[in-house]
Amino acid sequence: MPVRRLDPILVDRIAAGEVVERPAAAVKELVENAVDAGAASIEIAVEAGGRRLIRIVDDGRGMTPEDLELAVERHATSKLPDGDLFSIDTLGFRGEALPSIGAVARLSIVTRTAEAETGSSILVEAGVKGPVRPAPAAKGTRVEVTDLFSATPARLKFLKSDRSEAQAVAEIVKRLAIAHPTVRFTLSGEHLTAFTYPPEEPGEHGFLRRLSRVLGSEFHENAMAIGVEREGVRLTGFASLPTYHRGTGTAIHFVVNGRPVRDKLLLGAVRGAYADVMASDRHPVLAIMIDLDPRAVDVNVHPAKTEVRFRDPAFVRGFVVGALKEAITRTAFRASSTGGTRTLESLRPQGALPMRQAYPHRTHAIRPTSAFANWQAPLDAPERPHANASGFADRQASLSDLSVPSADSRAATQEVEPEAGEAPLGAARAQLHGTYIVAQTQDGIVIVDQHAAHERLVYERLKRERASAGIARQLLLIPEVVDLDLVDADRVLAEASSLEELGLVVEPFGHGALLVREVPSALAGGRIKALVQDVADALAEWGQGAASPLEERLDAVLSRMSCHGSIRAGRRMRPEEMNALLREMEATPLSGQCNHGRPTYVELKLTDIERLFGRR
Repeated sequence: MPVRRLDPILVDRIAAGEVVERPAAAVKELVENAVDAGAASIEIAVEAGGRRLIRIVDDGRGMTPEDLELAVERHATSKLPDGDLFSIDTLGFRGEALPSIGAVARLSIVTRTAEAETGSSILVEAGVKGPVRPAPAAKGTRVEVTDLFSATPARLKFLKSDRSEAQAVAEIVKRLAIAHPTVRFTLSGEHLTAFTYPPEEPGEHGFLRRLSRVLGSEFHENAMAIGVEREGVRLTGFASLPTYHRGTGTAIHFVVNGRPVRDKLLLGAVRGAYADVMASDRHPVLAIMIDLDPRAVDVNVHPAKTEVRFRDPAFVRGFVVGALKEAITRTAFRASSTGGTRTLESLRPQGALPMRQAYPHRTHAIRPTSAFANWQAPLDAPERPHANASGFADRQASLSDLSVPSADSRAATQEVEPEAGEAPLGAARAQLHGTYIVAQTQDGIVIVDQHAAHERLVYERLKRERASAGIARQLLLIPEVVDLDLVDADRVLAEASSLEELGLVVEPFGHGALLVREVPSALAGGRIKALVQDVADALAEWGQGAASPLEERLDAVLSRMSCHGSIRAGRRMRPEEMNALLREMEATPLSGQCNHGRPTYVELKLTDIERLFGRR
């Protein structure tokens, strides 16, 4: 078959498949054009998920009739004045979006500059360009795309439902709204919840307000500020506390020189920074802007311009990891504010109304359930109104064990130092079920998981020792023999030298057996067999992720080991021990979450507790 030139319209439709793969991609290209035009307000409307209609209206600079005629030609752009592809400071630059959209749909553009007395319009239908005509128009540009992919019906089969496509459009607009907080964004249409993000003032406070509107109001009080600069690269933005996370990575936003990107290098940097404080199946919430010399990043990697390539990827990755780790460490023992909210929701009886609404006129006493039948108030106790028992019928069985108190109230008999009550985590008042410490703060209470908290403290202590003079070891009076699976035993012995640096000294002792001679001093008295088995499991994960840095691998092993030197759940603690644990948590970075990313404490404000009991 002879070689021949393709029809120009067919060429445009092929190119459109690279640039406009779905309605959301068309919205992205058109909104980016509006941002590049200096728009302060952008309105987006879609119908049928964008398949039937996409309308973008902006108040930017607009175009002259001559520019409008060229704008719908392939590879015509105003964004490369000197033709330098290595110094791009705009969002669009290829000159492909408008002709690609016009090749597969009906494209109408109406535009006017501030100097022009009248506007101009043009119509492109299935790749056929019409003439430029005068038209009434406000300053800026109005673009309408109707019947998307009508010229290529086969592509319609690959679109998802109208609702799914509309949600994809909303996600694109949200990412662009985060990247440009000083611009007003309005989105409306079918199958989505309309929203408007008002323009914010430039700077950190305006950016945080925009993030709170897009990512949720809770993000504001659970965010860590990031602002660092090194070697011409500047990082600014906010990242969530380790205990504030999501089930997917959709709330991770990176903006490179004003361009929202989904870059594997940056996503890997986030995972590396949070690996020590968050479970592997959870993801943080963050929005970080990276500003650097345009020549240090290649944005011409993919037609959709969602990926970038850095000239020095190792430096950028390390810079992002370091900035995030510094922010996480700086927050010290802070835990997310949502822990207290979830606790209150779990305490509130399901379907129960506030007491004053449910029984506005009830004054007689409520007959106690069997769990409280033998309880009598102290003789000197003042008479109090009875609380509403509604909503607890389904919990009666679980409350039956309260006839035998499980709270150790010895902490309340201990004289509390005045400064302890003023400390962030307050003064210990009781221990519940041998597992949870209840402390009183100036304006509420704190509930601490003693095992999770001490696990983090031991882990941080081991890391400090390794970084300074080496982990202190304790020689076992009687070495312990540990039997393992043959593969696990070989794996542990192969890393014996690395484990010795971590304070664990092992040597072979027959077929599939190890002899443990020394353990880290911080773990003395723990279950050695379980310790060695956990180490073997951590080493097995090394093989699955061998590309991870050695520092991260050693920390992973220390994290497993520290669990075995922690205060176990079920152990009764003396008042001075509980208060010492609280003070050490306040002084230890990252103590707001355990090694697995779970919160170590929740805080309940007094106002929230009063609201729970209908006092507010």
